[in-house]
Amino acid sequence: GAPPDWDDFLGIILLLLANSIIGFIEQSKAGNAVKALMEALAPEAKVKRNGEWKVIDAADLVPGDIISVKLGDVVPADARLTAAHGGVSIDEAALTGESLPADKVVGDQVFSGSTCKQGEAEAIVIGTGLNTFFGRATKLVTSAGDETGHLQTILAHIGNFCICGIVIFIVAEILVMYAGFRYDYRRGINNLLVLLIGGIPIAMPTVLSVTLAIGAKQLSQHKAIVTHVTAIEELAAVTILCSDKTGTLTLNKLVIDKPTVKTYSDETGDDIIHYAAIASRMENQDAIDTCITSTFGDIKKVRAGIEELDFKPFNPTNKRTEITYKLTSDGSVHRISKGMSHSILDLCTRDKDDAQIRQLNADVDEFARRGLRALAVAIEDVPSGQTDGEGNGFKLIGLLPIYDPPRSDTKETIDRAVELGVKVKMITGDQLAIAKETGRRLGMGDNMFLSKTLTEGPPVESGYKDVDDLVLHADGFAGVYPEHKHKIIEKLQELGHTVAMTGDGVNDAPALAKANVGVAVADASDAARSAADIVLTEPGLSVIIEAIIGSRQIFQRMRNYAIYTCSITIRILVGFSILIFAFKFDFPSFMVLILAILNDGTIMTISKDRVKPSPYPNSWNLSEIFTYAIMYGIYLAASTVIFFAVIVKTNFFQDHFGVDLFVENSQSANPPGYNHPKLHSIIYLQVSTISQALIFITRSQGLFFTERPSIILVCAFIIAQLVATFIAVYATWGFTEIQGCGWSWAGIVWIWNVIWFFPLDGLKFALRAYFEPKHRQVIEETFAKEPSTQAQITRRKSTIAGSAGRQPSRRSTMGASESGRSRRETLAQAAAKYYAPNLQHLSTQHHHRNFARMLKVDGAEAPKVVVDHDELRRFSLVQAHHASKLLHTPSLNANRRTTTAV
Repeated sequence: GAPPDWDDFLGIILLLLANSIIGFIEQSKAGNAVKALMEALAPEAKVKRNGEWKVIDAADLVPGDIISVKLGDVVPADARLTAAHGGVSIDEAALTGESLPADKVVGDQVFSGSTCKQGEAEAIVIGTGLNTFFGRATKLVTSAGDETGHLQTILAHIGNFCICGIVIFIVAEILVMYAGFRYDYRRGINNLLVLLIGGIPIAMPTVLSVTLAIGAKQLSQHKAIVTHVTAIEELAAVTILCSDKTGTLTLNKLVIDKPTVKTYSDETGDDIIHYAAIASRMENQDAIDTCITSTFGDIKKVRAGIEELDFKPFNPTNKRTEITYKLTSDGSVHRISKGMSHSILDLCTRDKDDAQIRQLNADVDEFARRGLRALAVAIEDVPSGQTDGEGNGFKLIGLLPIYDPPRSDTKETIDRAVELGVKVKMITGDQLAIAKETGRRLGMGDNMFLSKTLTEGPPVESGYKDVDDLVLHADGFAGVYPEHKHKIIEKLQELGHTVAMTGDGVNDAPALAKANVGVAVADASDAARSAADIVLTEPGLSVIIEAIIGSRQIFQRMRNYAIYTCSITIRILVGFSILIFAFKFDFPSFMVLILAILNDGTIMTISKDRVKPSPYPNSWNLSEIFTYAIMYGIYLAASTVIFFAVIVKTNFFQDHFGVDLFVENSQSANPPGYNHPKLHSIIYLQVSTISQALIFITRSQGLFFTERPSIILVCAFIIAQLVATFIAVYATWGFTEIQGCGWSWAGIVWIWNVIWFFPLDGLKFALRAYFEPKHRQVIEETFAKEPSTQAQITRRKSTIAGSAGRQPSRRSTMGASESGRSRRETLAQAAAKYYAPNLQHLSTQHHHRNFARMLKVDGAEAPKVVVDHDELRRFSLVQAHHASKLLHTPSLNANRRTTTAV
């Protein structure tokens, strides 16, 4: 017989609409990676059909067609060369990451999307569309986009937790109210609405969306554009960063490694570079000519004082260039040739002996082991002074090492990643030797393998038991194609890691899409940008460190909110259910709406709260979050129930504070008892103030007053509680049965809540003490299971400080004298201090710390270790610092060779 409850209805609708609109506005969508990949294919092709050459759409090609490609053409399909003219060179950087074009001969395969840089060729099509190299990449990107996001899964678990609690208490209330108390239908429904409105975290999707959206804006200020906002949460959890080499870790620009230039005559290293520059093209330069001439800055300086008489460009047949020139100062004529070492050695006839040949071959082998390309230089005089005159014989004068150098900030970036507990792996299509040399220069380690090990299994001598073990502990992989990168990411994810992948080329797109967080670096291709979750607008990886730190701050805000909102759900369910069961107290459902609106408005500002990022990768430990929530919720519910009992069962407040007793309201729709409208206002104010104050407990790691919150959060809290206080003091709303309680009762409520608020910090520390032994136990169990093969020990010894990726932090570098117990306690304390560290990643500290102990020889003289300071500089800052302390070497600035006893 009661009229419709329009106030509750409209309030709920408005609350839902507000949350839905805000959530919709803050969501963003990603680009279409598949479309970008398909657009990268050549739009047209020159094909021979019925004996005639014609131009058709590349999409119309079929296997068996004969196609023609020439300088500048994009290869329209996967094909095999049937004819080659003028030395065919194909740029496959977009596919393999290789800096230099690859020379092709009849019978070699060319891939769609690569570019012809030299010569002209005919080829037979062997794959089109999805059956091409690019097609496989397209399918990989498509398959990677069908997975449920990690954050959505977490939200579902939190929602299920709240819903299960609501269902349990609603069922209990239904049984008690209708079966036990014989409530009428409408009175029982009003009480159930209190649990539904107050228990369901309606604002959770909105708060988290706003937090992520604001976080994305903050990351954009650090030159990181977020295309999938949910990737911010996963970036905070990243434990392994897989990076492409060419264009990401390196400049994708060849340079000469001047300190290692080899000389075989009286000329200096600078002289040899100058001779090589003279023998280079001045226009339409290839990558090698550019790297040589760029060392002079102004290209005009290269041939200052000389006159070119004849120039023979590089061709795949003799693999060298040659210039004949005249000095303007004295008119003498000379020749210079540069090229592949064996071609130049065959050319030389002057001062050539077995010792020189052995030395050249040894130097070339050394360069090959280190991943350096070797370029030999030879000179001869032309006594006749004629352009085509016979010379006095070429003489080998030097060998230039050429490589793609790391970016200036890459080593520092990797060091900072290590400090943040993120292991860095190199995934490159380049040669294995080049990948190892780059890894050594960057301090990443050189424990790298060819991509074939992913299918054939690890080499026997590596000591790894299977592919999973290899993928987990390797520093990187070389010679990989898109499907290999995709498989590496997939393996790491199966092993429980959250993986980020950085890259810039089309060949990186499948792995970028598969990774938990795909990061496209500056100047990346459209396909890479579309597949990535984050796009960097500045060169290199340094900005990703700021993104990781920022994402961990955002994660902490979301975690703080998750604990808070689950706690409020528990306090509403437990508190009001007990009030019904024990006192038949009927709280107005409309006032729960007011609570929800004020809470949501206040808690929305947590998206800009000031928080400390974790030094380790974050992860959602839901059992811990739910435990905190249950304990906080029960504590807050107890504060309300006890407060209510003191009011209605004693005269404590009347006797000590002189407040008036309640007068039974005969006009109330509820029966007589404990449902006075003034009591509704008092309980409303008590629930509102202490509930919102809980956020200051959940947001802090220590005492709540030691970590200053953001101004906007404090202001929102003050405004919300002023509103709540004025409603409780003055509002007399008949439609929802509340009556102003006056300032005396408001003061009592505030004093009561302040008294109950301070012990919340003690409860927080007690819960942390409870979870700390659990963290320690898991870490120690992980240590015990960690394999330690002899091959790994040998490799770590040879690299002095071990792989940089095996050091989660350089917060402490422990010497050989530190006991295993102290080491485990240190790690356990760190794990307990931060709520959800990645235990599997922390356990890898075991490898690094064992090295110091292995160098101790019980009862024997310590071995001598020889460390060259030039060689020590090749390690990362983390490794060099550790090695210096461990070996007690002097400062790296000392220019001498040190022999130190360990």
